[in-house]
Amino acid sequence: MRFIFRALMMLLVLAAVLAGAGWWWLNQPLPLAQPTLELEVEPGTTPRGVAREVVKAGVQTDARLLYAWFRVSGQDRQIKAGNYELTTGLTPYVLLQKLARGEESLKALTLVEGWNWRQVRAALAREEFLRQESAGMDDATLMQALGRAGVAPEGRFFPDTYTYAKGSSDLAVLRRALHAMDRRLADVWALRSADTPLKTPDEALILASIVEKETGRAADRAQIAGVFSNRLRIGMLLQTDPTVIYGLGEKFDGNLRRRDLQTDTPWNTYTRAGLPPTPIAMPGKAALMAAVQPGQTKALYFVARGDGTSHFSASLDEHNRAVNRYQRGQQSPEQKP
Repeated sequence: MRFIFRALMMLLVLAAVLAGAGWWWLNQPLPLAQPTLELEVEPGTTPRGVAREVVKAGVQTDARLLYAWFRVSGQDRQIKAGNYELTTGLTPYVLLQKLARGEESLKALTLVEGWNWRQVRAALAREEFLRQESAGMDDATLMQALGRAGVAPEGRFFPDTYTYAKGSSDLAVLRRALHAMDRRLADVWALRSADTPLKTPDEALILASIVEKETGRAADRAQIAGVFSNRLRIGMLLQTDPTVIYGLGEKFDGNLRRRDLQTDTPWNTYTRAGLPPTPIAMPGKAALMAAVQPGQTKALYFVARGDGTSHFSASLDEHNRAVNRYQRGQQSPEQKP
């Protein structure tokens, strides 16, 4: 009887020692081959295979011990596929929580207000961690893949910072930006002024893109939108340089010449009345709001002062004086006659 008691006590002590050692191991930082490691867990990988991949990635421990921990925890079947970043200080406990929660390593892509579609595609192509599914697609095919067949891509994506897991599709990022613009546009259209000359949300998007490109100072944004709204109401040509530049495309060399203003394209608002057929850039939230809630102004003209601000005029005579004052000597004055 005494022997059995002693044996039980020894087993209890041994269990306590093992439990203590296990607890200590679970909360000790794992040695890493480098300060930061990349771990990729493919879909369908078994818990045992995950343990092996962890060691292969550069975590210096025994894969069998890791696998035993995965099994004992009861979370072995909760481990999710994905791309993970493992950093110094990682413990076995934290590692399993990261894998079970699917806390993937995220990258970020920023789409900038005022960018055009060519700039968006170039930014996507530079993202080495994105899966480039759209690389071989023309614009029409790409928009069809996003569920918007027949819609031009220009201006349809909301400028913001989008995070993604390594290996994500560039189409998935674009789809999020597309839906973000849909929501923003719907929100501002619901708040449009009662006297707006705009007839559809698409017209609001087009005007917002022009406002985005014309605004040098945020405080002028609503008044610039007011000028264009006034011109639309009375059927006056918009005559805005950014639309002409957009119509020139890659032929634009940085200098806007008189002959450019006289060369007709669908986006030349010096030769064609009303709004251009598509946006000319990605407008941000403030430009969208200005388009649907323009400033109350009698101004029909504005000219850049050269310091980022604009001078607004209600009459052509006043405008011409402002042009002489602020832009005398410039070959291509940013004039809105």
